[in-house]
Amino acid sequence: MAKGVKWVQPDPKRKNWYWPTQEAKERAWISDPEVYEKAEADPEGFWEERAQELHWFKKWDKVYEEAPYEFKWFVGGKTNLSYNSLDRHIEAGNGDRVALIWEPEPTDQPGRVLTYSELLEEVSRLANALKEMGVGKGDRVGIYLPMIPEAVIAMQAVVRIGAVHSVVFSAFSAEALRDRMLDCGAKVLITADGYYRRGKPIALKPNADKALSGTQVEKVIVVQRSGSEVPMSMGRDVWYHDLVKDQPTECPAEEMDSEDLAFILYTSGTTGKPKGVMHTTGGYAVQAHTTCKWDFNLHEDDVHWCTADVGWITGHTYINYGPLLNGVATVVYEGTPDHPDYGRMWQVVEKHKVTVFYTAPTAIRMHVKWGEEWPAKYDLSTLRVLGTVGEPINEEAWLWYFKNIGGERCPIVDTWWQTETGATCVQSLPGIGPFVPTVAGRPFPGVRVAILDAGGQELPRGEGGYLVLKPPFPPALLRGLYGDPEKYKGTYFSEYGPGFYFTRDGARIDELGNVRITGRVDDVMNVAGHRLATAEVEDALTQHALVSEVAVVSKPDEVKGEVPIAFLLLKKGAQPSDDLKRELIKTVDAHIGPTARPAEIYFVEDVPKTRSGKIMRRVLKSLVRGEPLGDVATLRNPDSVEDLKRAVGYTG
Repeated sequence: MAKGVKWVQPDPKRKNWYWPTQEAKERAWISDPEVYEKAEADPEGFWEERAQELHWFKKWDKVYEEAPYEFKWFVGGKTNLSYNSLDRHIEAGNGDRVALIWEPEPTDQPGRVLTYSELLEEVSRLANALKEMGVGKGDRVGIYLPMIPEAVIAMQAVVRIGAVHSVVFSAFSAEALRDRMLDCGAKVLITADGYYRRGKPIALKPNADKALSGTQVEKVIVVQRSGSEVPMSMGRDVWYHDLVKDQPTECPAEEMDSEDLAFILYTSGTTGKPKGVMHTTGGYAVQAHTTCKWDFNLHEDDVHWCTADVGWITGHTYINYGPLLNGVATVVYEGTPDHPDYGRMWQVVEKHKVTVFYTAPTAIRMHVKWGEEWPAKYDLSTLRVLGTVGEPINEEAWLWYFKNIGGERCPIVDTWWQTETGATCVQSLPGIGPFVPTVAGRPFPGVRVAILDAGGQELPRGEGGYLVLKPPFPPALLRGLYGDPEKYKGTYFSEYGPGFYFTRDGARIDELGNVRITGRVDDVMNVAGHRLATAEVEDALTQHALVSEVAVVSKPDEVKGEVPIAFLLLKKGAQPSDDLKRELIKTVDAHIGPTARPAEIYFVEDVPKTRSGKIMRRVLKSLVRGEPLGDVATLRNPDSVEDLKRAVGYTG
C-alpha cells in the first residue's frame, strides 16, 4: 500500500464526521450503500451468497430454518472450519503465503512465522495425536494456553477432527478453569508450563493441576514455553513436542454438519455461574469470514493484528478464524502493551508492517495517558484500517487514536458484538462510512436490529431503548447454552419472546440508521473489554470466611471503562483492615483472576434493601457514580443510605 494515502475525508457539515475517499472506495470490497437495503430485503439470500465463497463438502438443502427458540443456517450442508482456514488456500496455490506471525514478549527471543502450508502441517500433527488419544467427533477439549502459536494450532486441530474446543483465558484461576472443564465435560486439556509477562516467567501448569481434581480430564498436553520445571503426572501428562514429533503431517478434515457444535466459550451471566455459549460450524464460518473481510477490507497482502487474547471471542474470531478464513497473515502477540516500554505495540506494528490494527478502547486510553511521543517514535504508515472492540469508545480516545495512530488517514471501525453473536453485528464499513466518535455504525448487511421500549414497542429513530436482533437471526448467533436450554431461553428470549434476541444493551439509532450503544442494562460489567457479572465477583468475595454479605456494582473508569466496587458486611467479631482488603483481593484472584479485582472495597454495616430483602444495587450504583439516588423512602432500611453516602464521599 502506498504511503500517505488518505483513506478518509472530513465531513464539512458535521464536526468529527469522516467518510471514505474516492480512492478508498475503489479499494474496498464494498462501497455501495445499497448493499444494506438489498440485504434487508433478502437476508437469507445475502448470507447464501456469502456462504458460496467458502468450501462445502456438500451444499445445503435449505438456507434458513426457524422454530421458537431454535434456528438453523445452511441446513444439511457439510463443511469444516479448519479446512476453510487452511486447505482451501493451499489448494488455490497460496501455501507459501504467511499465515501466522508470533511475537514473543521477551525482545531477545526469536519469534515464529508460519506459512499456510507449515501451519496445516502443525495442525495435522496435533489433530492426529488427539485422534490417537481417542478424541473424536463431539468430544470436548479444553485449551488453557497463553498467546503462543500453539493456541491457534490447538483450536484448528480440535475443529479439524470434529471435536469441540473450550478455550479458557490463561489468566483465569484454577477454580475458574475447573468450573468450565466440569461443565463441558472435557476429556483432554491442552496447557503450557508457563509464559512471560512483563519480563518474568509466569507458571501456568500448576494452575491446571489444581483445576483438574474431580474433572473428567484424562490427558493433559503440555506445551514447553517458559522452560520452567513443572510436575508431570505419569500416565496423564505428556509434553506437546514429544506427542507430535512423529505424527503424520496429513490429517483429513472431518465433514461437519453446518449445525454441528464447533466450540463452547464461557461468558459471564447475571448469576455467578458462567454460561457455556455454543457456536456451530457453518453459520459461524460464514459470518466470521464475511465480517472480517468487509470490516477490515482484507486483501491477500494484509497483516492483521487483533490485540485480544484467544481466551475471548474476539481472539477466536479475529485472531484465529476470521483472518485465516480470509487467507491473510494474523499476528499473535504474547506480551503486554507497556513492556519493555510504552512503545512496544507500535514497535510491533513497524516491525511486521501491520496494515489492520484492532484493539480495545481500554488499551487506547492507556496510550493516551502515556503520551503521543511513544507512537511518534515509530513508522505507522502501513496502517490503513483501525478498529475498536469490547465497549463503546469515548470521543477523546477516538480522536487520539485517529490522529496519533492513524495519522488522520485511516477509518476507525468501531464494532459492536458479543460473545453470543460470534462475530461483529454493528459497524461502519471502510468503503461506506461514516466514521464518527461514539457511534458504532449501521447493522452489518443481513443483520436486522430494532430498538424497543420496555413493553416491546419499536421506538422511532433518535429515541433510546433496548437493542434487539430480529429474525432471520445472524448466522453466527449462539445456538444455546451448554447443558441448559431453559437458561438459554430465559436469558435471551424471555424479555420479548422468541421473535427477538435481547442483547441487554441500550442503544439509539440516528436518522441515517447509525447505532449508538449506550451501555449494559443488566448486572454485567465491561472491565477493560472483558465481560464480568457483578454476581461472579460477589460469589468470589463470599468465599472468604469473614464475609457475611456482599454487593458489587460497576463504576466508570477512564482507562478500563468500568471497574467493580464492592460493599461488604463482615461476620460478627471481624474487623475491617487493609490486610483484610488484601486478602479479599487474593480471594478474587483465586476464584476468577486479576481482571475481576474490585477497585475499591467498602466495609459497611448495611446495604439498601427492598422490603422483600433484595439488595437495591441501583442505589449503590448511583452512590458510587455520584448520580441522583431517586426514591429511597420505600426501602426497608432507608437510614443505611446516609451511612453509605459518608463511606463513599457522595456529593450527588
